[in-house]
Amino acid sequence: MKVLLLSTSTVYGKPYLEYCTSLLEDFYSNIKNLLFVPYARPGGMTYDDYTAVAATRFEKLGIKTTGIHENDNPTKSIQDAEAMFIGGGNTFFLLNELYANDLIFTIRDAVKYGMLYMGTSAGSNVGGLTVNNTNDMPIIYPPSFKSLGLLPFNLNPHYLDPNPDSKHKGETRETRIKEFFTLEQNNQPVVGLREGSGLLLKDNKLRLTGDLSARIFENEKEPYELNPTDDFNFLIKEHSESF
Repeated sequence: MKVLLLSTSTVYGKPYLEYCTSLLEDFYSNIKNLLFVPYARPGGMTYDDYTAVAATRFEKLGIKTTGIHENDNPTKSIQDAEAMFIGGGNTFFLLNELYANDLIFTIRDAVKYGMLYMGTSAGSNVGGLTVNNTNDMPIIYPPSFKSLGLLPFNLNPHYLDPNPDSKHKGETRETRIKEFFTLEQNNQPVVGLREGSGLLLKDNKLRLTGDLSARIFENEKEPYELNPTDDFNFLIKEHSESF
């Protein structure tokens, strides 16, 4: 399995996916065609407009991009794809569309047998076991919160640290994520990904991309930090039964 889950597609001051050019070049090396899934529709964009944004970016890498909605048979599109990318937007709408098109197991099987998977934001959320740790508004109720399960834990993209200089003194992102563990069945870890960071699964090894640390949440433990140089493999080894 080769999986790349990024916190965001855009960081401040840089165009769409420009901050991770070298990472994309390595991840998609030798790839000529990319299947893009625009279901998350950021800001209510049309599928065509969103696909055009991705296509323009990947054209610079010598990769042709096709939107999954352009084929009447999305299942076959995934089965025929050598690589796919699910963009950000609203996680609930994205997951609902994946269920509506019966694609959950199709994507999971395709990745298992070699298709490259990349997600940003909402596309990263659905790479975990469930979408219970997304920041998005629940604008639609999907059949289940269970997602692709490409990694045996949950993610919280766009993770924000408390700002001591801010006038906001209310609850923090950390407080929200800790509430996840108030239910006994929620015992999988949650990885808080800061902007510019990502998780790369390659050659059965998991590592943190970017220059920032990640915030790790586990049941009955205090949250802690892991740096890009630290070992992340325990997250897939100790929790592999969740796959």
